[in-house]
Amino acid sequence: MEKQKRITLNADKRKVIADVFQDHFENNSKFKKAHQDAIDNYNGMRTIAKTKIDHLIRFHQPQEDVDTIRSMISKYGSSGGDLYHDNCFYVQSDKPRIEKDYDGNPKEYFDDVHIKFEADKDFLISYYRDEIRAKGLDADFDVRLADNYDKRNPTYYNTESSINDYLGYGSRNDVSKNQTMKHKDEWDNDFKIWVIGTSYCHSRKFVADQETFKFFEGFNVAKDNVILQHKNLFAHVDKKMQKLKLGLKSYRYFDQAKELADKLGVVLNESILDAHSSMALSIYSPSNLADLLTDEVEQTREEKIAIAKQLLQEQQNSLN
Repeated sequence: MEKQKRITLNADKRKVIADVFQDHFENNSKFKKAHQDAIDNYNGMRTIAKTKIDHLIRFHQPQEDVDTIRSMISKYGSSGGDLYHDNCFYVQSDKPRIEKDYDGNPKEYFDDVHIKFEADKDFLISYYRDEIRAKGLDADFDVRLADNYDKRNPTYYNTESSINDYLGYGSRNDVSKNQTMKHKDEWDNDFKIWVIGTSYCHSRKFVADQETFKFFEGFNVAKDNVILQHKNLFAHVDKKMQKLKLGLKSYRYFDQAKELADKLGVVLNESILDAHSSMALSIYSPSNLADLLTDEVEQTREEKIAIAKQLLQEQQNSLN
């Protein structure tokens, strides 16, 4: 019986194998579920928050007052008053804290909470992490630094630029009305209320009872928790991946990685290497290469990665 030839590993094959392990570590982790639960909890609270903030604003600024000012503006222009379509609000507690001032005298302080229905970039990266990764982009590029900004390098900045563009924070070349709506645009325009005043939301504070105030405090905590659970998920998987990569470097043959995978319950087959090897041939097949050469718009690195991943997936599907 002819002895089967062992498959020798190289850097590319180790990378493919590492990706399989990473997907397993993520998808079978309690941290993955915690991240999704945080997103689901925020979504539920956001729906409630829209109703609560609408009731609170209309309590302090009745719709008939807004309509009156709108009528005055229509008649007198800017002299008629100020209205602003806002998604940023300050909610103030109706119950004061008593603390001593600089002179040691008791003084009342009223806490407030800043509510924003638009989304910061860090939140959107965490919220759309899976979607961003599916596009071939590294959604963990920033949390990987752990606030050590000395580690920022060209790869970091290139990834940041690509993700900014994907989410809608980058510069827009299309200034027409048919401009593609991106995630930032969706969140900026998802929910707004007409308020009396200017665009400076910190200039107006809406006093709320304790139950409402505590809810909005919790709403902000739920938003922060999406980012926190993203960080926890990355830290958990990255710790495993660092050990795995050290091990893979010491492995010369595929069957060594296969033995490890079997012990951990990771599905790892030779077909993944075959698919990866033929992927480059697929990308530069006469048909695909012709498309690339005749395309007037130069593809970005991220777009090429996305195409490669799609082709890899197609190869895997054909082998299953």
